[in-house]
Amino acid sequence: MKPKTNRTGILARALTLIVPAILFGAPAFADSGDTAWVLTSTALVLFMTLPGLALFYGGLVQGKNILSVLMQCLALACLMSLVWVAVGYSIAFGDGNGVAEGAGQFWGGLSKTFLGGVENSSMSGTIPESVFVMFQMTFAIITPALIVGAYAERVNFAAVLLFSALWLVIVYAPVTHWVWGGGWLAERGVADFAGGLVVHATAGISSLVFVLMMGKRTGFPSEIRPPHNPAFVMLGASMLWVGWFGFNAGSALGANGDAGQAMLVTHLSAATASLVWMAIEWIKYNKPTLVGTATGTIAGLATITPAAGSVGPLGAIIIGALAAGICYLAVVMIRSRLKIDDSLDVFAVHGVGGILGTLLIPVLATVGPMAPGFGEGVTFASQLGVQALGVVAVCIWSAVATALILLVIKLTLRLRVSKDDEVLGLDTATHGESAYGH
Repeated sequence: MKPKTNRTGILARALTLIVPAILFGAPAFADSGDTAWVLTSTALVLFMTLPGLALFYGGLVQGKNILSVLMQCLALACLMSLVWVAVGYSIAFGDGNGVAEGAGQFWGGLSKTFLGGVENSSMSGTIPESVFVMFQMTFAIITPALIVGAYAERVNFAAVLLFSALWLVIVYAPVTHWVWGGGWLAERGVADFAGGLVVHATAGISSLVFVLMMGKRTGFPSEIRPPHNPAFVMLGASMLWVGWFGFNAGSALGANGDAGQAMLVTHLSAATASLVWMAIEWIKYNKPTLVGTATGTIAGLATITPAAGSVGPLGAIIIGALAAGICYLAVVMIRSRLKIDDSLDVFAVHGVGGILGTLLIPVLATVGPMAPGFGEGVTFASQLGVQALGVVAVCIWSAVATALILLVIKLTLRLRVSKDDEVLGLDTATHGESAYGH
């Protein structure tokens, strides 16, 4: 016998879910599809660091330093998770309670320290706030991990840990608040869909400052050997490519058309940049290399990141082509002309790429089918001005704050290992291990 339906009870429950949304302008319950997609994206972004970035960087260094790079990526994933929960999330996405009037535009305060006030029932849009915390945590993990590529093969491991913890609190979290947490750049309408400013500009500029203050590797550039394992480089780049779908499409924070288009343009930019970088090497050296093509992939991914919600497929192809050409020139300029030892080209690929993509948003917002165009009251000139303001502000803050952090660290720790340890290799000298039994 079919049980009777308690229509009164169903109606009462429906009202308890709908009324709060009407009264407070917020969803009364999580959207299961959106939540599932952001959970999946969270795993994909963590996959970018472990093992994607670790293998990509590990293959690029000498064999005697691969374990040190893997160790740095692993340790930072753990340490940044704790720092993010302790204070990073509050500074980035806090409501500003207890902050002096006007200061809330620059940081979120400490009201959510150790996730105070975040409950199982707390919502962030259509997803639980706990899911949003975790998704944003993976961004906070990979951003300082990007800087690993700049100081690789000569840095003191203790300095890496201290620098990264301070950098997350002083550089990354405040900039995140400016752009994504309702801060002063958000109020001005800056567009950064998934981290051209928040992730790539901060990490790129900070990498440049770090290597300028630390100095070059012994024997740079004449005695620096080529990447010891191009296969690892390709595997790592492939993992980054797949993970980047969570990075960009996940930033739509929902399983919707914005996520679909972000995934599409991300893939097109990466594919185009890979082919263009390959073509540049083929024409210049008569040999298209695996490492070069994989580097082009990362350049295309970094450059589309801020624009993933602001351009259509044709715009993405243009971004990919420009990313390969301009980032390639940046690598040559920094490494060969200026003789700056950014070990794995973090500034040239991530910094230049993130800034380029940020500035190209108003240029390509109306180009081709599916281009979203400008919002009401927004013009090309006004949006370009806001984007340029964002680039200048984030770059200056990142550079100055990074320099101050490093000056403090130099007073307490050695920034780099001794010359003997550098020659021996960090795997053995720092960690007492060897990847290849020598």
